[in-house]
Amino acid sequence: MHDEILAIFPEINEIKDPDLRTRTAATWAAAMERSDLTYDDLRTMPFTLLVSEVNITFVEHVRTVCKMCIACWDVLQSSYGARNRVDRDIMIAGAMLADVGKVLEFTKQDGKFVKSERGKLLRHPFSGVGLAWEQGLPESVMHVIAMHSKEAAGGKRTPEGIVLHHADFIDFELVGG
Repeated sequence: MHDEILAIFPEINEIKDPDLRTRTAATWAAAMERSDLTYDDLRTMPFTLLVSEVNITFVEHVRTVCKMCIACWDVLQSSYGARNRVDRDIMIAGAMLADVGKVLEFTKQDGKFVKSERGKLLRHPFSGVGLAWEQGLPESVMHVIAMHSKEAAGGKRTPEGIVLHHADFIDFELVGG
């Protein structure tokens, strides 16, 4: 199952810490085990249900946001070097897992993706943190997952959370909003 996750989300391999990389992939595997969605569904589902007629897939969104985070880190590193306060591995793990809860928030009915009963009660930041907790991810990664969306409005984000939040909303507003 981890091989399939890494084939869908190769950016997980950008995480240098082997334990963090393994736990990030394991979080995706745990989400898929609990979900009624298939890996094919994962590849075709829209990244949001908040906007109709979205032609960007969930996988494209997750990968694009992660690539934007890495690009931001590269610029910060080239500009500030040792003064770059963003932990690259934590940022990438957070970016790869920010939307992992959507596989529990979404379901498929009559060939169409809709909000699941579980998703009506818990949006993806909450279920994502729960999945990450179960896999033993660091609190710094759980913070990025928890703080990336509107539920965290007014909260204080870590440097990794700031980068992810802005990359996520850049993609949402340009292609979905």
